[in-house]
Amino acid sequence: MRVLGINALFHDPAAALVIDGETVAAAEEERFSRRKHGKRPVPFAAWELPERAAAWCLSQAGLRPGDLDAVTYSYDPALAHPARELGLDDPWDDLRQLYARQAPAFLCEALPGLDPGQVRFVPHHMAHAASSAFAAPDAEDCSVLVLDGRGEATSHLAARRTGQALEPLYAQRLPHSLGLMYEELTEHLGFLRSSDEYKVMALASYGNRDRYLGELRRRVHPTGDGGFVAAGVPWAELCAARGPGEAWTPEHADLAAAGQAVLEETLLDLVRWLHGETHDAVLTLAGGVALNCVANSRIAAEGPFSRVWVQPASGDAGTALGGALWHAADADPAPARPMAGADLGRGWSEAELEAWLKTAAVPFERPADVAATVAEALAQNATVAWFQGRAEFGPRALGHRSLLAHPGRSGNLERLNDIKGREQFRPVAPMVLADRAAELFEGPLPSPYMLFVHEVRPAWRERIPAVVHVDGTARIQTVDPASEPLVARMLSRFEELTGLPVVVNTSLNTAGRPMVDDPRDALECFGSAPVDLLALGPFVVRRRGLYAGSGGRA
Repeated sequence: MRVLGINALFHDPAAALVIDGETVAAAEEERFSRRKHGKRPVPFAAWELPERAAAWCLSQAGLRPGDLDAVTYSYDPALAHPARELGLDDPWDDLRQLYARQAPAFLCEALPGLDPGQVRFVPHHMAHAASSAFAAPDAEDCSVLVLDGRGEATSHLAARRTGQALEPLYAQRLPHSLGLMYEELTEHLGFLRSSDEYKVMALASYGNRDRYLGELRRRVHPTGDGGFVAAGVPWAELCAARGPGEAWTPEHADLAAAGQAVLEETLLDLVRWLHGETHDAVLTLAGGVALNCVANSRIAAEGPFSRVWVQPASGDAGTALGGALWHAADADPAPARPMAGADLGRGWSEAELEAWLKTAAVPFERPADVAATVAEALAQNATVAWFQGRAEFGPRALGHRSLLAHPGRSGNLERLNDIKGREQFRPVAPMVLADRAAELFEGPLPSPYMLFVHEVRPAWRERIPAVVHVDGTARIQTVDPASEPLVARMLSRFEELTGLPVVVNTSLNTAGRPMVDDPRDALECFGSAPVDLLALGPFVVRRRGLYAGSGGRA
């Protein structure tokens, strides 16, 4: 069974290929087009498909469109209702629905040789749910919670997986939406909605939630039956909007804190209701709201489930994978296999990387061990662009397309934010050896996908100040040597040199641009940002050599 999953309608267009229940490849179109999120989530862009991502997924498996058993599209227009009936202010939504109905024809144009009869519409939130429930390890029986901005007519789904079946239990009808509420807050605070919600989460740590919490609770709260109220918040009555380029104020931080608080409170109620229905031990999460790692941590700490697993590509990109897994589970007797990791994107051989370096005519070297060389540079307080293996699927840099630094130098937070050209209130994250994590951090472990926040133990806060957020937390990535031997070796060598089993890890990109994906992206980023060293596969490019006037060598 060969199934290509497509996400395209709203934002973050992506493609994923599942063969006999195994996820073979998955990639977001932004990594190819270099447009952040692939496109803006407006009806006029709904026709745009992840053509390059889909073509790459097929080439990765040596397939042509005609070889596929099915192509899934993670939205079912038959379930949609006019926006005005749903209470949404979206006058051009009819255009979006027209494009959705014509998706089979558009896909046949993009994938010559595809039979339009092979296209399957998958309900949006079922695709989200499948991306989590079927990809999670050891989750043959689990509860599933999906929350995002909107699907066809709902913004939320509570479900249960039993074997190969997904059973819906409750869905919240629009216009009530925690995702849209948070998007509106993002826009009111002067950030780009449906893009910069993570900035609101970071800003919330600087605020006093009590200032606006009472009023927000009147507008955003659970209903006790598995649903919630979240619509019509009068943001402008609470505090003035932040204009583009304006500095944020304590009022803005307070509003962010209150918005974050009502989100967390409502999610905890939904989780407790769901557990009361299923009594499962495992909860899996998906949907854009599941990228809120602060809320995830409260669910793990205060919720009734023994284990919480979050899909690393929880946003709409993940529905490409979920749609394919959903159809495969329904049509193929072979069980879906859990994700082995998020490294599902493009990769290059050593020979190909060397050819890129020679074409760029940059001086490079091949050290005996790139992990040791990078660790030694980091110990001397260098910043390192780290490009290794296959690219990550999802928004987190997980040791394949990363920007690294020394965590023990407090100035490195400001330094990295300057390199990336982003706001100084934004934190950076630590990667830590899995067997050392509990010594430094308190929270859900392991945490390989950087989707929870952890309390930094007091004894370590002054030792790794660059990764400690203003509230004493850090969003960690645990590194298992079995799955990430190169990163683990770099961390081990860094600890030998510094006594710290932690390295700063943030995404390898600059503000407003997608994460670096191919070698050209890496070289362009390295050439334009003040990074000291580029580790491209087994090769190293040093900034001092780059501007010394010498040419590349073999």
